[in-house]
Amino acid sequence: MELFADLHLHSKYSRAVSKNMDLVEIASWAKKKGIGLVATGDWMHTIWFREVKSQLEEGGEGVYQLKVKNEKFKVENDQGSSDEDAFRDVRFLLSTEISSIYSQAGKQHRVHTLVFAPNFSIAERINIELLKRGCNLASDGRPIVGLSPRDVAELAFTVSDRCLVIPAHAWTPHFSVFGSRGGFDSIAECFGGLSDSIFAVETGLSSDPLMNWRIPELERRAIVSFSDAHSGPKLGREVTVFQTVTSKYEIRNPKQLSNSKFEIQNITYDDIYWAIAERFLGRNEGNLKIASTIEFYPEEGKYHYDGHRDCGVVQSPEETRKRGTTCHVCGRLLTVGVMYRVDQLSDLQSRNLQAQKNTDSVGVAYFFHPTDKTRPAYVMLVPLMEILSEVHHSGLSSNIIQNEYNSLISIFGSEFAVLLKVGLSDLERLKGERFATAIKKVRTGEITINPGYDGTFGKVAIWGEGEKKSDKQMTLF
Repeated sequence: MELFADLHLHSKYSRAVSKNMDLVEIASWAKKKGIGLVATGDWMHTIWFREVKSQLEEGGEGVYQLKVKNEKFKVENDQGSSDEDAFRDVRFLLSTEISSIYSQAGKQHRVHTLVFAPNFSIAERINIELLKRGCNLASDGRPIVGLSPRDVAELAFTVSDRCLVIPAHAWTPHFSVFGSRGGFDSIAECFGGLSDSIFAVETGLSSDPLMNWRIPELERRAIVSFSDAHSGPKLGREVTVFQTVTSKYEIRNPKQLSNSKFEIQNITYDDIYWAIAERFLGRNEGNLKIASTIEFYPEEGKYHYDGHRDCGVVQSPEETRKRGTTCHVCGRLLTVGVMYRVDQLSDLQSRNLQAQKNTDSVGVAYFFHPTDKTRPAYVMLVPLMEILSEVHHSGLSSNIIQNEYNSLISIFGSEFAVLLKVGLSDLERLKGERFATAIKKVRTGEITINPGYDGTFGKVAIWGEGEKKSDKQMTLF
């Protein structure tokens, strides 16, 4: 069995998040994407915690499902756009993000941390302890606190040693453990004596596992990937794929991709805990392991390269080493991106590490650690709507893109089935040669990307300039 999990997202109570992001919206998009386990997000928020607790029921020890009596089910069903049982197939895990902004040794730090709780009782006790320390849990879904990540971890572990604490988007310049602005040079420096309880780091959109493999401190830690979604369509930009320890789940029908109903009912919080902790602790007492991660192309992330958005300055790490970290247009400091920061913290030997590439039966390229076979593989993908946008020369929100997306989900069951499992001949037969070619290019990495920098997403081009000109001429003809 394969379980696609997205365990970092936000609710409607977080800043800059869609007001549609309630539990039914999250479950609906998880189902479309092919995600079987999804974060509740934001359980530290006072109102959201009450909503989540009232609308979910246990669907397995420490994981939850939507209750049958949910008012929004009726609205959705009346519109004929969703199915109550399908929504209840999606499981929720109590995962949230907390923002630490504080000073240490005369330097200000800003670090975001994920906290997974084994059940509502433990989550509620953590919230009570945060309130005792003067934290405002009603102001934002991702609360800003004056506690250090070490303090947050100590609080969580004191309530329950079964909590998981994971540095969020570990390389983002402004709010992460390794960030060039406000971060640290090591997990040990950030978490002190509790660093041995930090079992994993989240890649974030601007880094991939290969980049993280280059850091000696991460050799014993799991590399996990989640979407940090602020709206339904952004779910699944990155996911971690878990697999049963005893046997591999064979996909005979792409619509089965999100796991059978029977199997997902057996998932527990402890299964996730042990899958993530296994590498560090050297043992696994659960029923799952990390099989792979699905990654955003890191170049598409908005902090991959160094730069200054206001001046349109963008630099590769090599250019920054030559020209420095000062903007040559205005003289202010550049935002040093993820690639440069990874180089800073890696040694010369690991900096040259290259992943091995293998292609499966439908042409999906999987990347493996060149020497450590215990490392899970990873895949790099472009979201389906972005692919459709380029295929049809149309904006993401246009009717044609929305209709095509929903048509593909209806036929093949989920977005991940289309991106990873369906044969190209079937895609061509049903959706045309151009679409099948686009999927092939994404699967094999035959695309070009202008890297993102200083808060600007990178730009993906499935067809190069020469191919685009030819395509336009053929369309005209």
